[in-house]
Amino acid sequence: MKRLRPTLCLSGILAVALFTPSLALVSQVPQALIEHQASVAVTKQTGTFGGQSVAYTAIVEENILKGPDSVPNAFLVTIAYVRDGVRDQTKRPVAFVFNGGPGASSSPLHFNGIGPRVASGGAVVNNPHSILDAVDLVFVDPVGTGFSRPYTTEVGKQFYWSLNGDAASVKEVVERWLRTHRRESSPRYLIGESYGATRIAAILRNHKELKFDGVVLISALGGNPPQPYLAYARNLPSMAVSAWYHEKIPRAGRSVDQMWNEAIAYAKNEYSAALARGDSLPADERSRVAERLSSLTGLPTDFILEKKLKLSPQDWLMNILKDKGLRVSNQDTRATGPLVLTAEQAAASSPADGLGGTRIGTAMQAPALVPGSPEAAASVAAQRTLTPLENYLRTELQFKTPEPYRSLNLDINGFWRFNGIGTFDPAPGVADGMRANQSMRMFWIQGYFDLNTPAYAALASYEEAGLTGERVTGMMAPGPHTAFATDETKQLLSAALRKWIR
Repeated sequence: MKRLRPTLCLSGILAVALFTPSLALVSQVPQALIEHQASVAVTKQTGTFGGQSVAYTAIVEENILKGPDSVPNAFLVTIAYVRDGVRDQTKRPVAFVFNGGPGASSSPLHFNGIGPRVASGGAVVNNPHSILDAVDLVFVDPVGTGFSRPYTTEVGKQFYWSLNGDAASVKEVVERWLRTHRRESSPRYLIGESYGATRIAAILRNHKELKFDGVVLISALGGNPPQPYLAYARNLPSMAVSAWYHEKIPRAGRSVDQMWNEAIAYAKNEYSAALARGDSLPADERSRVAERLSSLTGLPTDFILEKKLKLSPQDWLMNILKDKGLRVSNQDTRATGPLVLTAEQAAASSPADGLGGTRIGTAMQAPALVPGSPEAAASVAAQRTLTPLENYLRTELQFKTPEPYRSLNLDINGFWRFNGIGTFDPAPGVADGMRANQSMRMFWIQGYFDLNTPAYAALASYEEAGLTGERVTGMMAPGPHTAFATDETKQLLSAALRKWIR
């Protein structure tokens, strides 16, 4: 049975508190930051991707952002990989890639997904499954994540840590990158995982002037269904394939695909119909539905009847392996942990593992460090034991900054504002963008073993928003919420993305 090792590379959707910004003026920032010049590091690299030997240029650069008063108030760092020796760059596609959170850096897709280098056993190695052979890659770390920083916490709250503010800053940097590197005529794509898919939707909805050739939504969240009870039906397929994985239901020669399709057929028809009838459902029919749900989820019939046929992800995660003293991760339903955490286990775990861990990895968002100051020197000196990713950025890619790299900043999550949208569901915004741009295509990827953003919920939202037809394609991945987590999924998904982009 797979055991999950905690990681700070969170791509998942987290509970977000509403925050009303102060009407007070943004705090005065140090003059040294206002006058700070953007840092850029350019190195030449080589690697083998998709079976091709590729020479490429790595470009890590700060993008200084300004407030409405035209005074610098933040910087956003991008990490780009551009193939060398391309004769006609107007035909060479470029993809802008980010994860979600909110508060997550691009590190899961960058350093454990489609970037040219990945961490393996504490070392940094070539990633043969990177798609750099087919498309240039620009990884975007939104303000407050990675090396990107607001100059003060108040700046982050007022301008960047919201649905619209975040989308506007990323859109500005995308435009700037295309202009600076003379790629305005290149085919361009957006790739976003988890909340990153929601960020794509906000960019498409709010900034229709910036056209894209395609968008890739990975492990996106489904929206609120037209009838609340349908949410239970949309969770069912992910529970079923996860029960199949843990052998809590008979496999009987069924593949994961067959199990998935069987559960979807029942969820769409008999289960949805039973939920619609609610308390008016006769007792004998209620018992038949509970028995069928038990055969799909592995949970006892009596427990399902107690829940009135309404099973939440938490019901399944906390009870499916209860007899073994285990709980299951919502991020990766193949992974398990102790049902009851000791204080020591809770302190050592992370929200990234989906097993009810504590908040670790960040303190309250600190102001950006003034380059050259004693604080900056002390910060760099303190980074004696760097993560493989940060060490790679500082040494192999030679990027100089006094800031530590934050893969995950949960404080941003607590500050987040929806700007009246009130949902993470990307489907309506993407559909709006595709109506405005009739040549844009969409590719979706969802993981079977993901109860953080259950796949059928997202697929149902796409259908309801009209995201169907020849311009929309996608695939189910034999993996968790972080879809590119294993070599198997990297190979499958990267091959599919190459084919789709080309």
